Amino acid sequence: MMRAIVKLSSLDNEFALAHVEIPEISANEMLVKVMAIGVGIQDTYFFPQDITYPFVIGIEAAGKVIEVGEDVVNYRVDDRIAFISYNQPKGGTYAQYAAVSDKSTIILIPKEMDYPIAAAILMSADAAIKALNGLDLKTNDMLFVAGASGAIGTYLIQIAKERGLRVSASASLNNQQYMTDLGAEKTVDYRDDDWKDQIIEWSEGKVDGAIAIQPNTTKDCMQVVKDGATVVTISGDMVNSTDSVTVKHLSHAFNTKKDLNKLYKQVSIGDIKVEIDDNYVLKDSLEALKKVSKRHARGKTVIKVN
Repeated sequence: MMRAIVKLSSLDNEFALAHVEIPEISANEMLVKVMAIGVGIQDTYFFPQDITYPFVIGIEAAGKVIEVGEDVVNYRVDDRIAFISYNQPKGGTYAQYAAVSDKSTIILIPKEMDYPIAAAILMSADAAIKALNGLDLKTNDMLFVAGASGAIGTYLIQIAKERGLRVSASASLNNQQYMTDLGAEKTVDYRDDDWKDQIIEWSEGKVDGAIAIQPNTTKDCMQVVKDGATVVTISGDMVNSTDSVTVKHLSHAFNTKKDLNKLYKQVSIGDIKVEIDDNYVLKDSLEALKKVSKRHARGKTVIKVN
């Protein structure tokens, strides 16, 4: 048996710490001892269809491979991996052990990196890379990121800067210096009535593309981009394109494995910064989920598993 955070029923907010059976792996799966879990708002609502209760929640984590199915060829026992595992009927990552398909997004953790850092990167960096790939921007183009002080924004600013883009970003006032330290050239407080004017003035006529991370920011982004530009929405805002601005949702068609491997190496040598907003333990996972649901975290919230 193992400890896990589970969804107890189909009712909303029916979650609890429980003891459940350790999952048995199939031929193409690995059993991973989970060491750290990345917390995301989607963890309380993103589930496979036809799940059996109690169902272990969670999508991303880092840990050590302790058992390998007979058809797995690219991984072995004792490998340290970070992974994204969703639509897995055997359960997710908020547990002491997880069954992970060898077809999942998996990154071998550099030896210099600890598990909490590894767990704080994968999904957020993956979303950041995919969002940037959805924009056809070139060196010295100007980018605006709405809500950039959280986990996704932390990587977006740094990756965009590395690609030669000039970055502007919004967040609350107390996160302005944080975004500047990451590489943002212009920062604005989204509470300011004139923040859009500030972005337009900085860009001398509007930016070349924008990414909406926070909910209800897509329409605002559309007002600060040039005619013919694109806004990528990560927030899920249901906003249509116009004659002058294209709106795209985050595309999962991009293969980010090469970029993610590079990013993990950059983090391990200090070229890319990881910000962990807070650390929790498994029994306090529900408190961690409450915190991220408020969307005010700086960087990533992580759960350590004993």
